[in-house]
Amino acid sequence: MRTSGLVELDAVLAVARHRGFRAAATELGMSRSALSHAIATLEAKLGVRLFNRTTRSVSLTEAGEQFVAGVAPALGDIREAMARAGSHRDTPAGTLRINSSAGAANQIMEPVILEYLRRYPDMTVDIVTEGRLVDIVVDGFDAGVRLAELVPRDMIAVPLEPDQRFAVVGSPAYFETHPRPASPADLVHHRCIRSRLPSGGIYHWEFERHGEAVTVDGKGPLILDDAGLMLKAARAGVGLAYLSESRVAGDLAAGTLMRVLDEWTPPFPGLCLYYSGRRHMPAGLRALISLIRERS
Repeated sequence: MRTSGLVELDAVLAVARHRGFRAAATELGMSRSALSHAIATLEAKLGVRLFNRTTRSVSLTEAGEQFVAGVAPALGDIREAMARAGSHRDTPAGTLRINSSAGAANQIMEPVILEYLRRYPDMTVDIVTEGRLVDIVVDGFDAGVRLAELVPRDMIAVPLEPDQRFAVVGSPAYFETHPRPASPADLVHHRCIRSRLPSGGIYHWEFERHGEAVTVDGKGPLILDDAGLMLKAARAGVGLAYLSESRVAGDLAAGTLMRVLDEWTPPFPGLCLYYSGRRHMPAGLRALISLIRERS
C-alpha cells in the first residue's frame, strides 16, 4: 500500500480508473475492505458521494467526476515535487511503476529488473502487465515497456534490445504430415495457431520480402492470447505458430521446433522503455535508464 500520506486520494483515482474496487485494490496493494473504507472516509469528510455503487458496477457521480478532474492534476504535481526532492538522495529510493505486456516483462525481468534491484535495494519496482496500451501518465506509471512501433509518439523511448524478428515454427512431428511452406500463400494449406489481440480481434501474420508486404489470416484449430501457450501448442504439434525469435531460440537450437519462411520475416525494432519528457524524471527511473544504456 502506498505510504505517501495521500492514500484516500490515491484510492479515489484508482477506483475511477478501473471503475471497480477489485482491480483498484490490486493496483494499490490493499484489501478491498481497506479501499472501501478509505473511499467512505473521504466521502464522509466531503459530505458527498463520489461513486454510485451497485452489485455489478461502480461509476462516478457528478460530484465525483468534478472531484477527480480537479484532484488528478494536483496529485500529479505533488508526486512530481516529491520526486524532485527525492532526487537529491545519493542513491534512489521509493517505488518505480512500470506498465508492460506480460511477454515484455518476462524478457526484461532477469537481465534488467533483477539487476536493478540488486544495485538499488531501497527501490521497489511495481510492474503491471496487460495487453492493452494505456496512457502511462494518466494511469500513474513512471514508464512503460512495449515494442518500439507501439510507443506513443509523444514519449521518449530507450531501446532495451537489438532489432528482433518473428519466426514461423512447427514441430518435427507436424512436418512429418505437412509439407514445409515455400511462401506465405502456402499457409492456406496449414493449421495455424492463431493469436487474439487485446482488442479482441485476431492478429494477421505479417510478412515482407524484397519490399513486398503480405498479411495472412491463417486458419487453425486453436486461438490463444498468450505466447507461452502458443509455444506449448507448437511443441505439441498442433500447428504452426508465429512467435518472436527470442522466444523460440532455445527450441530451434534443441530441434524441438523447426523454422519456415525465414526469408519472409525481416528484423524490426525491439522492446523499448518509454516515459514522458514533460515530467520531472524520478531518480529511480534515471537509474534504470542508466542501467539499460550501460547494457547496450
